[in-house]
Amino acid sequence: MNLKDEVIISEVCPRDGFQSLADIIPTEEKVEWINAMIDCGFKQIEVTSFVHPKAIPQLRDAGEVLQKINRKQGVKLRALVPNLRGLERAIEAKVDKVKLMLSATDSHSISNANSKTFDAMKGFEPLVKRATEASMAVSGSISVIFGCPYEGDVPLERIEEICKRYIDMGIYQLSLADTTGMANPVKIKRIIGHISNKFPELSFSLHLHNTRGMAFANAVAGYEMGVRDFDSAIAGLGGCPYAPNATGNIASEDLIHGFEEMGILTGVDLDKVIKLGKELEIKYPQYSDSFILKAGKCSDLHLAPKTQEKLG
Repeated sequence: MNLKDEVIISEVCPRDGFQSLADIIPTEEKVEWINAMIDCGFKQIEVTSFVHPKAIPQLRDAGEVLQKINRKQGVKLRALVPNLRGLERAIEAKVDKVKLMLSATDSHSISNANSKTFDAMKGFEPLVKRATEASMAVSGSISVIFGCPYEGDVPLERIEEICKRYIDMGIYQLSLADTTGMANPVKIKRIIGHISNKFPELSFSLHLHNTRGMAFANAVAGYEMGVRDFDSAIAGLGGCPYAPNATGNIASEDLIHGFEEMGILTGVDLDKVIKLGKELEIKYPQYSDSFILKAGKCSDLHLAPKTQEKLG
């Protein structure tokens, strides 16, 4: 392991985190949160998803949020797009990059997108064409790749076919999502190792949920397999509305702290992230899940107990 490598931490709380909240956050409040996240030093932020407002009402103000936030040079603003209409809205809002939404299994795809996996991929073709015309960067995703709550393990042959079809569309950046926290380090290494060997032209990011407490171990396993791009959410907010018992993403402060303790640079101001995380935890305590917010950093030392005088 080369501990001098720097990783990219992509903050997904504004999309994955906020969409899991029951109460609608006012637009101006979202803008304040996102501006604070930009100030933390994240190089990429997944701001929103251009889904139909009826599907996820929390994100119905996607375009307005992107108009109002303080954009900063060097910070890429990313959004999910489910269809051509969503892409047009993203182009109008001038996002830097769009990510396509895809599930590895038909069961999750039908639940999430009302379409089987390969039918959904067929529908991506006009999106990729339009994005290319608009000079919009596009990445792909494979949700539940490390385990589906409906079908269990995903066959490697199916994962290969998904990767092949993405390449045929000209998409070489893929987000591998442990949507319901079913991954483990061995599975991470097996799947990433297999598709990396099959398709060396692809690059991968990891989108990890901490449903079963395995997310940081899985991040380290991904790092050892060459992954340098990781999604996380401040205060551990998040969850898939289309997966049973889904919980939040790995907390950004946990991921950043863990990597930095190992000598792996993130370029993010951990103290600012922790401060923001505490504010989110106070406001949304039932959704927050973060080790660092509970225990503090390893460098947060305590006063040693005084030596007691012997009696008698």
